Amino acid sequence: MSIHKLDLRVIPQVAATESLLRQRVADELAIAPRRIQSVRITRSSIDARQRQVMVNLTLTVYIDEPAPALPYTEITYPDVEGQPQVIVVGAGPAGLFAALRLIEHGLRPIVLERGKDVHERKKDIALISRQSIVNPESNYAFGEGGAGAYSDGKLYTRSTKRGDVSRILAIFCQHGASTDILSAAHPHIGTDRLPRVIENMRNTILRCGGEVRFNTRVDRLILSGDSVRGVITAQGDEVLGPVILATGHSARDVYRMLCQEGVELEAKGLAIGVRLEHPSEMIDRIMYHSREGRGPWLPAAEYRLTAQSSGRGVYSFCMCPGGFVIPAATGPEQVVVNGMSPAARNSRWSNSGIVVEVRPEDLQSFGTPPTRGSGEGVCLSMLALQEELERQCWLQANRRQTAPAQRMTDFVNKRLSADLPTTSYAAGLIASPLHFWMPRFLTDRLREAFLLWGRHHHGFLTNEATVIAIETRTSAPVRIVRDGQSLQHIRVKGLYPCGEGAGYAGGIVSAAIDGERCADALTTRQ
Repeated sequence: MSIHKLDLRVIPQVAATESLLRQRVADELAIAPRRIQSVRITRSSIDARQRQVMVNLTLTVYIDEPAPALPYTEITYPDVEGQPQVIVVGAGPAGLFAALRLIEHGLRPIVLERGKDVHERKKDIALISRQSIVNPESNYAFGEGGAGAYSDGKLYTRSTKRGDVSRILAIFCQHGASTDILSAAHPHIGTDRLPRVIENMRNTILRCGGEVRFNTRVDRLILSGDSVRGVITAQGDEVLGPVILATGHSARDVYRMLCQEGVELEAKGLAIGVRLEHPSEMIDRIMYHSREGRGPWLPAAEYRLTAQSSGRGVYSFCMCPGGFVIPAATGPEQVVVNGMSPAARNSRWSNSGIVVEVRPEDLQSFGTPPTRGSGEGVCLSMLALQEELERQCWLQANRRQTAPAQRMTDFVNKRLSADLPTTSYAAGLIASPLHFWMPRFLTDRLREAFLLWGRHHHGFLTNEATVIAIETRTSAPVRIVRDGQSLQHIRVKGLYPCGEGAGYAGGIVSAAIDGERCADALTTRQ
């Protein structure tokens, strides 16, 4: 009996067909196929750099013995009823993983979520596209699961230095995600499957004695000197305990509340741009170098593109193969777009954010006042820029959730589009001269990147693609300043700014890792 680790490079059909893969493994190990009890893929990535697309596999092969029932180790969560409580503000990935980690440490999480549960959110999300009604407490950004629940569920991260990515993926699997995410180079649960996983995580918290309160917005901190004693909700209730603040990058009222409370914030760089939507068959043909596109064995093609333009990076962000463009506004007088994909990634379109790096020192280039509202200070200047651009987009959209758009080649050539391609954006598009009303700081750099990528990827620059405005919610516009060792706020003890909304993460997995880190740090100081 033995276990072998094996790296193979195979054509897509072999990677996708169990019998062919077993035979290839048997040939590689020079053994009879019948001796192979199980072949478990531990890593898989597609190499499409050449005309013959290949799949790189890392395998664990079980010879003459069965494989373990699960490819990960399950965590046993204890009962924390009656234990000291910790307030977790926000039920996105940072908040949920912080709560689960607190339970592992024997502490009782009280999760306060301003929005609705993950299933009730769907009704409000539908109204955005159908009636242009945005519920400021329940939308694509606010509610159980956070912004990732209904905007793709991609689990790819570069933040391996911050924590154990495999642990985060295993917890997702323990709560119902496919074990395929453990081996994929760019793991993805899918927006159609992630809600069930999130609900299972909530049930674990409740089963272990924790608490989850929906429709409970936190409006104030309870401060005593340089320490936080708890929070006050919109209903006027006081909830006492140390606070993990995991409110997400769109909770602008929270930033303003912290500013008024004297909690130090700082403006940070982010990226702003558009959604670029192509027919998915076109992206398949371009990226797989084949007239037939993906064929029967390959998934919808992805791309990751970068460029430099006048000292700033331009890059693809949150690429959604076989996905949809969605309305991501969280309040009145906003039009914001984002992207998502179902697990099968089988829509007729593929889209990606194409965004330009923007730094606080670039604000003068936009001609935008540094703040909107008295007393907010420079720390909220990038937030003010987001708001102004989203408002301009809303005005161009005739004060509805229709999105201003332009054919890609028309955008590059500064022409108004006479008509627009069919789109996945359910709220509808309106032809608009993006090159005219969007800031030149953005449009000039986007145009240069499109021309560059069109030269490198024949067919990418096309009038069959649509440029849709505006993508502003790539990351938080502020950083809630915390101590690098204790992870507490630099001045307010007992306050743990956490995840993407605090400026310390960028996506589901990195936010989850940061949530666990904050829970660990808090536990050591109890």
